[in-house]
Amino acid sequence: MKPIYVAFFLSFICAISNAEIQLTLSNETSNIGDGKATVVNASDYTQIHWTNKQSSGGHEAFGLKEGVEYEVQCTRIDGSQEVLQFQIATQSAQESMNALFIPVVDAFGKILFFDPFATFNLYDNRVYNSQGEILTHPNGEPIRTEVWLVVLLLIGSAIYFTFYFRFIQVRAFRHAWKVTFGQFTKKSEPGEVTPFQALSAALSGTLGLGNISLVAVAIAVGGPGATFWIIVAGLVGMSTKFVECTLGVKYRKIDETGEVSGGPMYYLSKGLTKRGWQRTGKFLAITFAIMCVGGTLGGGNMVQANQAFDMIKTVLPGSNAYALWIGIAFALAVGAVIVGGIKSIANVTDKLIPALVVIYTGFALTIIGMNIQFLDEACGLIWSGAFSPDGMKGGFLGVMMLGFRRAAFSNEAGIGSASIAHSTSKTSHPVSEGMVSLLEPFIDTVVVCTMTALVLVFTGFATDTQGLNGSALTAAAFRSVFPWSDWIMLVCIVLFAFATMISWSYYGMKSWAFLFGEKWWIKQSFNFLFLFCTVLGTVSSFGAVVDFSDMMILGMAFPNLIGLWILKDEVMRDLKVYWKEVKGK
Repeated sequence: MKPIYVAFFLSFICAISNAEIQLTLSNETSNIGDGKATVVNASDYTQIHWTNKQSSGGHEAFGLKEGVEYEVQCTRIDGSQEVLQFQIATQSAQESMNALFIPVVDAFGKILFFDPFATFNLYDNRVYNSQGEILTHPNGEPIRTEVWLVVLLLIGSAIYFTFYFRFIQVRAFRHAWKVTFGQFTKKSEPGEVTPFQALSAALSGTLGLGNISLVAVAIAVGGPGATFWIIVAGLVGMSTKFVECTLGVKYRKIDETGEVSGGPMYYLSKGLTKRGWQRTGKFLAITFAIMCVGGTLGGGNMVQANQAFDMIKTVLPGSNAYALWIGIAFALAVGAVIVGGIKSIANVTDKLIPALVVIYTGFALTIIGMNIQFLDEACGLIWSGAFSPDGMKGGFLGVMMLGFRRAAFSNEAGIGSASIAHSTSKTSHPVSEGMVSLLEPFIDTVVVCTMTALVLVFTGFATDTQGLNGSALTAAAFRSVFPWSDWIMLVCIVLFAFATMISWSYYGMKSWAFLFGEKWWIKQSFNFLFLFCTVLGTVSSFGAVVDFSDMMILGMAFPNLIGLWILKDEVMRDLKVYWKEVKGK
């Protein structure tokens, strides 16, 4: 018998002084979140309330996380109440690690997901059904719409930059394509990769599971109307991407061997030093680098490996027995690419990403083409759902914020990560690469996410999810038209995850080198850590650890946006100079 992963049952009765509630607590396996609590003397009470939102008012609570403190409140027939605090004991390393990180996640979440409007009672954030009744979680607590602070900052900044740069995403759209395909690039210009390769590398970090699963999540919860706000967020996010990637090239560092280092770490430290804020710039740069390293190991690596393996298990039953070997295979494939740095990564992504986009969008376009006669109806459904959603979707504000949240996760405009890749582009003018980068949210969010949404609408899964969510919902939509499409989805998800991992490994490695030094062995130490986490992400699920890593990716927005707002005037001056040079040619 395997010592820690073999399922076993652990139970004990809590004897509590000053309370008469009697609980049986059990932790059946070493997996996270399968704890159970039972009120033994439930017949003594008329009502039982668990603080675990997914537990109903019955005598048992399921799906409890080990090592986390919960409460059960019991009411007697005379109206008197008793409250008992309890924890499910941990019995495995991953359960203990999860319990350790949950308080950290909660504390970080209070900042990222702070809702200023609800805090000051500026709106009623409870969700109502069509009869005006408040919708609740199984434990009776109201379901609430969340207006996250980090999303407000990302979308608010994107809207501001759109107007400040006078709709640069529209004015420079055609020119950006010309630059991307080398019309204004010379081989002799400084940098390591072509603009197209830089765009492909950056796209590989954003295109992927978000386009397949997060869109489905948004539509499953918010209905087809969420699609409209995903598109809007993608369009305005193009301006943010332009600003951060222009700065990434402007403040990049090129060493004597020609290796480029750039991104928020450099324009925060160097750019703010020029303004006389050396300490502030250094602090923000270090903060960004730390968060980028953490986000890379989790969201950019473990999550990708875990989700890819989940799809493998779905399509190939029995593959769970080979989890370790599949994880090692993932790590070896990733390691073979990342050991060569950005040039090796770009040489893979400039072929892989176009191929994946063609395959995925090809199947999506086929379904859209088969239903083209219903396009007006589908667009009407998206439009009406965006502005007149029913209360169960959280109303207008709920659907809008849901779309914005998913777009922020998908295209990462304002996060700053893409500027690390774009800073390696061969160019002598930073603005030209900024223009290339603004195509990224357009391709990622406006094109690919919209196609996913239309597939869900045309196949009926946008209005009837059949209890599915995430990538399972998208896979079901494709399967309803192409019964054999699970294999296509498997290839797309695995390769999208692989592409995301190799790009994020570069982001993390550059941030690691910024913190600890540029020596070869320091960079390779990060790569070894990254590959270890690849295997770990395949064979295990660390719950709150990965949640914290995802939060660190969103947290990167805070130092990055501060830099963008301070340095935006420099970008505007450079943009005016660039337009004059282009018109003079």
